[in-house]
Amino acid sequence: MFNFPSLNTIALTLPAIIIGLTFHEYAHGWVAKQLGDRTAEAHGRLTINPVAHLDPVGFILLILAGFGWAKPVPVNPYNLRGDIKRGMLLVSLAGPATNFLLAVVSAVLLGLFGSMQIPYFNIIMQYMIVINVVLAIFNLIPIPPLDGSKILAGLLPGRQEWLDQLESYGPILLIVLVFFGFRFISVLINPVVNILILLANIVAQLVR
Repeated sequence: MFNFPSLNTIALTLPAIIIGLTFHEYAHGWVAKQLGDRTAEAHGRLTINPVAHLDPVGFILLILAGFGWAKPVPVNPYNLRGDIKRGMLLVSLAGPATNFLLAVVSAVLLGLFGSMQIPYFNIIMQYMIVINVVLAIFNLIPIPPLDGSKILAGLLPGRQEWLDQLESYGPILLIVLVFFGFRFISVLINPVVNILILLANIVAQLVR
């Protein structure tokens, strides 16, 4: 049974959720464009306007239940220059990498300005760290349609037909993972969050 968040918690997590999802999807489209595919741009997805990226159902679920999704950015792999597998690997990696970068930037900002007693700043930055780490690690799981499946396909030699076959079962596997495997995911998330909080504390000590 889910413990639904309070309205206060929802308000404080909204910036992190919106920024995390928006920049995750924008990064996919931006890297695809650098590699020659303008499909995302043609569909109006090469923007940091959240309206273009947020899926209503996925957005609400992320707020209320702690998991959700945005609208996937369209990518045509045949437009990518060079090796298609390498191109898709880079495009897929861009989203989680951007979330990790946002988490690091948030930790640095928390360290720089956390002592200034700006209303709600510290808690919003903490949510920025946690939510972006969650988005990054969750999307790295190699289950279609998550980014991790395409990253794995790009790393392994040859064609990965088993990943294509797994795609039809992806949504079911994700539901099972969300309901029964979040403890496993938290084992990965918590150390990363703790390292970033340590980074914030180190930055705070340096600027004192």
